[in-house]
Amino acid sequence: MSGMQRDTPPETSPTAATQTPRGRSVCCALYLWVGASLLLWTAGCVTTTFRPPSTRGRVAVMEVTGYCNCGKCCSWEYAWFGLGRPVVSSGQNKGRAKQIGRTSSGAEARHGTLAADTARYPYGTLVEVPGYGLGRVEDTGSAIRGDHLDLWFDDHEKARQWGRQRKLVKIWLPSDTR
Repeated sequence: MSGMQRDTPPETSPTAATQTPRGRSVCCALYLWVGASLLLWTAGCVTTTFRPPSTRGRVAVMEVTGYCNCGKCCSWEYAWFGLGRPVVSSGQNKGRAKQIGRTSSGAEARHGTLAADTARYPYGTLVEVPGYGLGRVEDTGSAIRGDHLDLWFDDHEKARQWGRQRKLVKIWLPSDTR
């Protein structure tokens, strides 16, 4: 045995795994994912995309309710006995195609989306609601008239839990934010 060499396993260390081409690509992908996530978060893509203006807003007491994308809240149903595409289920647009998750202004509904009477509070109006946060008027509703806001929630149960409340809110009309 004195002249023979023994087969010894290669050294296993934390850096040995990253030295292989597969280890380097996994490590690089992880760094890219973390970096992209941080970049998106700090750029505002994950956080709220609007901030209250530095000017003083107007204050009003409003009736505030909650809604979500479901058929009960947004008056839609599936055509053809529940097998077809989504359509508006009532009102003057009954039977017309409905884009679920899109507001009347064309924006995607998300936390911070508000429905209001656009004759009184035009699209782009910023409203700070205690207990909900800052939102922007991007939608309308058939029952939304005068000093009434509808706050978007990501599920029906959260919207029901919010219920109907009267809140003292702060409002910035689009002309105030320029």
